[in-house]
Amino acid sequence: MDNNSHYEYSSAGVAFILADTQDLLMTGEEEFFRRIQKFMNIHRNSFLVLSAALHGPEEWKVMFRIQRRFLGSNLRIIPVHNAAETVKLMLTIAKVTSRPRADDIRYKMAMTKAQIIEKSPVWKMLQEYQLHCN
Repeated sequence: MDNNSHYEYSSAGVAFILADTQDLLMTGEEEFFRRIQKFMNIHRNSFLVLSAALHGPEEWKVMFRIQRRFLGSNLRIIPVHNAAETVKLMLTIAKVTSRPRADDIRYKMAMTKAQIIEKSPVWKMLQEYQLHCN
């Protein structure tokens, strides 16, 4: 992947910056950290897509340093293995964060949560306890 790649899906309100772990290991992190900071200042819902054919110990160390550096920020770091996985990931995130789709997903999650709570033995026990207390 190109070391300077970033993509924005304005209708979904998300932006992606793509980076190859090997490039980061060779070129140094400080310059990359500055690029990430600038990217995050522009985009409030940002994703770092970190690519490596194999996420071994060195790649995980890089990811940990990035996470530690941007802890508490709006940056989400996602490891991928190849270009096809990258495209699928970006399209999925853009699709689920676009307004009509996100509202539909929130509604379905709320309904599922309600069903889980309703069928929960703990919930039934609390209802019985409340009946006995009254």
